[in-house]
Formats: sequence, structure tokens, C-alpha cells
Amino acid sequence: MTLDVWLLIGAGIVIAAIASVRITHRSGLPSLLLFLALGLVLGASGFGAKLESPQAVQQIGLIALAVILAEGGLTTTWSHVRKSVPLALILATVGVTVSIVVVALAVQGLLGMDPTAALVLGAVLASTDAAAVFSVLRRLPLPTRLAGVLEAESGFNDAPTVIAVVLLSGASRRPASVGTFLLETAIELVIGAAVGLAVGPAGAYALRRVALPASGLYPIAVLALTFVSYGGAVLLHGSGFLAVYLTALILGNSRLPHRAATRGFAEGAAWLAQIGLFVMLGLLATPKELPSAIVPGVIAGSVLVMVARPLSVLVSSTVARALRLDRVSWRDQAFLSWAGLRGAIPIVLATIPWASGVQGSKEIFNQVFVIVIVFTLLQGPTLPYAARVLGVSAPGEAHDLEVESAPLEELKADLLQVKVPVGSRLHGVEVFELRLPAGAAVTLVVRDGKSFVPDNSTRVRADDQLLVVTTAACRDQVERRLRAVSRSGKLAGWYGERGLE
Repeated sequence: MTLDVWLLIGAGIVIAAIASVRITHRSGLPSLLLFLALGLVLGASGFGAKLESPQAVQQIGLIALAVILAEGGLTTTWSHVRKSVPLALILATVGVTVSIVVVALAVQGLLGMDPTAALVLGAVLASTDAAAVFSVLRRLPLPTRLAGVLEAESGFNDAPTVIAVVLLSGASRRPASVGTFLLETAIELVIGAAVGLAVGPAGAYALRRVALPASGLYPIAVLALTFVSYGGAVLLHGSGFLAVYLTALILGNSRLPHRAATRGFAEGAAWLAQIGLFVMLGLLATPKELPSAIVPGVIAGSVLVMVARPLSVLVSSTVARALRLDRVSWRDQAFLSWAGLRGAIPIVLATIPWASGVQGSKEIFNQVFVIVIVFTLLQGPTLPYAARVLGVSAPGEAHDLEVESAPLEELKADLLQVKVPVGSRLHGVEVFELRLPAGAAVTLVVRDGKSFVPDNSTRVRADDQLLVVTTAACRDQVERRLRAVSRSGKLAGWYGERGLE
């Protein structure tokens, strides 16, 4: 086929994938499922397009994952995840280790897998998926701290998981002791962190002081800096994924020119990477081989979801409590356990042992493919229900409202959108009784589909949507105050998130 035909086919696939996002958005499912299905339809059992090289898919997949991680870092608000980072780091290290060991022991005993293959399968399944977590959880009204743990964990745990899969895939040819394995992992993580923490601040400093001739160059420069970090870390034998996430996190939370446009560009690039990645993985799979992987896949997935993930959360929470870094309630632990979504990352990681020639690696790939489909269908749509049942839902949380507005950047201001849920103590409170800091104001109220500018005596009602403009310096105070009033009314303490202080 000619290049024109390939371009036409590629554009058609992208348009079909974009249309499918509307369906998944309404159903609460991660979009990856329809993208994978699209790849399967185009593959050997459908239109006959088929990928035969796991090595090529692995390399392209890792680059796509870097783009997705960069978008995750650029769109993560540091003030929301700062307090969650210690627990997220423990989940990304101790939790990953627990998950690998539990899954490996279980599948070795239940499925009779070779010890090395069992460890590889455990490592492949250990990482939560950033794309799945970001796409599903950012639509859920969760408390800032809980959402921050899940987002930060999904950003951090890719790095140790990729290292573990690569080292275990080469273990049959180059056996290593547990001490050597842990040392190599630690070295790669340290190098990756060092590169990310160097490139991020340096890039932010340069972009604030270099006047580029076109605003469209800033988003490109930011994304290019994340790949400078990725490539530099890999060349230094460090973790490129940790480097790219840290660099993006720093750049995304710096006061850069055209920051809103940069986030929009990164989001579009991540969507394109997801579409290409998931369709490609669907093309790599062989549908006629998947039925034989259903039983072992469901068994391994059940162990992962019902045993390994809850145990990893429990151990990590216990470690965090023992170190006095965080205290996690049983309700939060239960939700963290159920919200450990798997997506494209495990499927991409399953191509590494396949490309390395690990015994039974093709079966591992098929099992992981089945696990991702089955358990994403099971977990994704039920997360809102689980949040309500466990009492961790927070429908009154303020969230970012992105506006393409250069004056806001110059004024160091942010926009927050607050929906007043039924049952909130915000109902009946007059605007002046909110007692927002001097740098913030309620500028617009949307009620019954109509908007108006409130005055100090305007009473807030349930189902209202408030538009709050706040300076960056007092944003945290504003969020704490709104949270306190929502829970305890106008007499809530100024700083108390639960209105008790």
C-alpha cells in the first residue's frame, strides 16, 4: 500500500478511537478497552493486519509510556500530592516487592509455573497503570489526599517495575543474588531521580527567561525537556521513567509561560500515545490463543486483586505508620486496594520477556492480556460505587478549571470550580460567611442552568456551581476553608479540614 493509503487508515483509526472515548467516558470504563478491541479487530482475526515483532512493540511501547508519564507529571498538582508522596513511594517500592512475591508464589503453586516465569509474571503485574488511573480517578470526587496517593503511586511505580522485569527477564542467562538485584535497582532509581531533579529545575529556569518567538513553542520545549531527562537517564544506566516523571512534575508545577496551553498539548500527545499503543498491542495479540489463557489469567488476576494488592497496601500502610510518615484508615486502604488498576503498562512489560526469549513468555503475554481486559471491566465501572460504600467519596472537592488566559499566569492566579453537593453544609451559607482569604473571591454562581455574579449576601444552595478566583499563594487556604465549611458549616475553624480546629 502507498503512504497515502496508510495515512488514510491511520487517520481513520484515530478518529474511531476518539469517538470511542465518548462511550467509555459515559460508562466509566478506561478507554484502553475499546482501543485494544480496535487493535484486535484490525488484527489477524479481523482485517488481517498483524504485528509479529515483540521487540518493535516493546521499544515503541516504552516511548509511548514515557509520553503518558510526562502528561501525568505535567497535569499533577504538587500541592495535592505532596502529603501523599511518602506513602506513594512506599507503595511503589515495598508494595511492588510484596505484590511480585505473592503473585509469584501463588501462580507457582496453583498453576505449576516455572519459578523464573512466575517471578516475571508477578513483576509484569506489579505496576498500576498511569493512563488508567488518571483517566478514571480524575473523574471521581475523591479527597485530595487519597487521589494524590493513587496518582503519585502510578507515576512512581513504573520505574522499579520496569527495572524488575528487565532484570528478571535476563536472570536465566545472568543469574544474580537478591542483594545484587536490589543494589542494581537502587542504583538505577537514584540515577533516574538525580537526572529528573536536575533537568526539571534547569528547564523551568530557562523557559522563564527565554522569550520564544511563538507561544506554540513552549509546549514543544517542555515535552522535549522531559525526553532529554528520559534519554539522559537511560544513557547513564538509570531509570528513564522516574526521570521523565520527576521532570514533568517539576515543570508542570512551575510558573511557566503558557502553562495551560502546555498542559493541553501534553494531554493531546498522551491521548495519541495511548491510542497508538493500545491499538498496537491489540495487533500484536493473537485472538485464537487467548481462550487458553482465560483460566490461568483469571486465577492469576484474582490472586493479584484479592490477595497481592490488598496485602501490599496493608504492608505499605503499616510501614508508613511505623515510620510516622502517614496514617491510613481501613476505608482508605480498602479503596486503595480496589483502585489498583492495570492497563497498557503490564501488557507492554509482558513484551520484554517475550523479546528476551524467556521460557513461556508468550503464554505470559496472553495471560496478562486477559487479566487486563477482565479486571478492568470488573474494577473500572465499580470504583464510584466502591467510593460511596466505603465513605471516601468527596463530591464537594474543588478542582482545577483550566482556562487559556495569559493574564492569569501573569497575576499568578488560579481558577477553582466547586459543585455544592446535596447534604453539604455549604447550603444556606452566605458568600461573606465563607470567610475566604483576602486573595480569593467567588466570582460566579451557576444555578439551575443560569449564571450570575454573587454579592456578599448571596446564599449558596445545593447543586450550585461556584467559580472561585484565587491567588496561587492562598490557594491551599481556600481549598481547606471550602472543605471545612462543606463539612461543618459557617462556624468551621479556619484551617480545620473537618471543621474541628
